[in-house]
Amino acid sequence: MTQSSPAPHVVVIGGSMAGLLAAAVLAEHATVTLIDADTLPEGPAPRRGLPQARHVHVMWSGGARAIERILPGITEGWTAAGALRRSLPADLVTMTAQGWIPRRPEMQFSISCSRDLLDSVVRARVTALPGVRTLQNSRVGALLGSAARVTGVLVDTPEERGRSVPADLVVDASGRGSHAVQWLRALGVNGLRRAEVDSGLVYATRVFEAPAGAHAAGFPIVNVQSDPRVPVPGRTATIVPIENGQWQATLSGTRGGRPTGDPDAFVPFARSVRDPIVGELLEGRRPLTDVAVTRGNANRRIFFEKAALPDGFFAVGDSVATFNPLYGQGMTVAAQGLLAVRDLLRDTGTGVAAPGFGRAAQRAIAPRVATAWDLATSQDILYPGATGMRPRTGAGLLNAYVGRLMTGATTRRELTDAFFRVITMSSGPAHWLRPSVVWHVLRASERGAPAGPPLTLGERALAGLARRPGPADPVGRAR
Repeated sequence: MTQSSPAPHVVVIGGSMAGLLAAAVLAEHATVTLIDADTLPEGPAPRRGLPQARHVHVMWSGGARAIERILPGITEGWTAAGALRRSLPADLVTMTAQGWIPRRPEMQFSISCSRDLLDSVVRARVTALPGVRTLQNSRVGALLGSAARVTGVLVDTPEERGRSVPADLVVDASGRGSHAVQWLRALGVNGLRRAEVDSGLVYATRVFEAPAGAHAAGFPIVNVQSDPRVPVPGRTATIVPIENGQWQATLSGTRGGRPTGDPDAFVPFARSVRDPIVGELLEGRRPLTDVAVTRGNANRRIFFEKAALPDGFFAVGDSVATFNPLYGQGMTVAAQGLLAVRDLLRDTGTGVAAPGFGRAAQRAIAPRVATAWDLATSQDILYPGATGMRPRTGAGLLNAYVGRLMTGATTRRELTDAFFRVITMSSGPAHWLRPSVVWHVLRASERGAPAGPPLTLGERALAGLARRPGPADPVGRAR
């Protein structure tokens, strides 16, 4: 008779999106203990360890597709719970640095809802998986092991301080407040290089009651972006329709132009950005929450993949890199990175406890992080007072090319498609250098671009707005 070996055991630190997806991927190959410092809500409720959940979160199609591959049926689960699937650019009114993007039939999509709802649907699926258990209200204080191999974690639980939890693999998904560098240093692991680009960004968000009938009519996401080429503070304003007939409105500003928590200043700030449309839409709407303000939104990255990591460890999500939330990259980067880890396990037959697996997983995650990092920091470093690593040699030429592409995206269907492929992380930036795209970029022009926010007459009437210049039907269909 032969006796099978027990399944490997994985500890995942952190129960937010990255941690949940890590647990889902690794549960195919091991038992998983998900450790979180908070009580994990049963439904779409706030979680203390995720204060930034109060702001607009974007789940781009690139991220939604990755999560769908990890958790089949999740998109249907989100929409059944109240999330809205929004076609891009058909259901988007957006002013980029180069102007208004025309509304065309679907090229990509986004999932529109609160972060609490988004997480709750994933959390319910993952915590119900066989072999996944949670250890809640428990805080990891250290890694166990040595510079050669991590063997578990030391945890303070409600019942016991300093409890040892053995593991064949430890995944740090504890987010912006991660202590992984200190934990690894305590084991003798040094040389973890960091980078930061800080534009001084501050976010302010308030939820409003949407106009009656707005959700049923498919009212679009509305967004006015800043222009980093102009040497003034970057300020933005966004309205995202979310569940329960609500509008989630988020303002942002860099040094010298930041929003505040003053409720009386919220709508005036929205009116003061490059186009006043968001402020006009919010004027007179009933607020449902106070103003939530978040500071400390710098882009930060730790180059774990370049370090001599011990076996039995890798990091993912905001533990590796945090991005300006304006670009909506964080969840998508985590999902695509963990999908790459899943493919690594399936394609190579490597086990989670195998020597070198943690380092291989970290390298698999790195390309997704690097792409998002370059996109975010190349823009944020341009704002007045921004600090951190400067752009690489040649970045100015590349930025000029991308600027011309975005100008063309306001008029040429082919460049609108190219823009959304990359911005939704459905394709990498190399897509912008394909010969067919370059051909259109060389012929780009702003002639014929929308002169104002491309809202339909019906949408303006529904929102109670006076008519402003714009096409009568931006997507060529009745709305």
